[in-house]
Amino acid sequence: MIEDAALEALFTAARSHNGWLDEPVTDDELRRLYDLARMGPTAFNSQPMRVVFVRSPEAKERLKPALMPSNIEKVMTAPACAIIAYDQEFQRHLPRTFPHKPTVREMFDGDAKQALRQAFCMRNATLQAGYLILAARAIGLDAGPMSGFDNAKVDAEFFAGTSWRSNFLCGFGHGDPAKVLERLPRLPFEETCRIL
Repeated sequence: MIEDAALEALFTAARSHNGWLDEPVTDDELRRLYDLARMGPTAFNSQPMRVVFVRSPEAKERLKPALMPSNIEKVMTAPACAIIAYDQEFQRHLPRTFPHKPTVREMFDGDAKQALRQAFCMRNATLQAGYLILAARAIGLDAGPMSGFDNAKVDAEFFAGTSWRSNFLCGFGHGDPAKVLERLPRLPFEETCRIL
């Protein structure tokens, strides 16, 4: 079992951030963040999450037209804003990532299986994105996941001509404690869980 301090950093004291300190996030930190997150499990070791770390002012300006007004400042001031995406053609990599059963790719190939692929990669990429947020907290960064943007605009701007599609955005950096909201209520075990 890990120490209470680690549990606090990952869960009980960790917060979603809405504002950022003016401290950069380095390439090495972003690589470390991904290298930790990629170790989390996905079905068939499929790893469909794709990430574009938007860090430069020019890249943020490209993202800005797709944002809801309430998210513009959060994105523009974040040291890095990740476009968390998924690859709709993730199955191309299954012979390499799930080599002991190379025929598993056939479960997902073909136009008739597009709905299956969509549901599968959305579920598993979102799972991986959760690992990414926990990895950020584990290495001393803060995270601010958000919806509130036009997926079609983001896909047209960043993923045109590819099989990647956007899921959600997440700011990464050192959060400004003055901009953190009070902890909101969490539903208790008794309301949300059953033991059969």
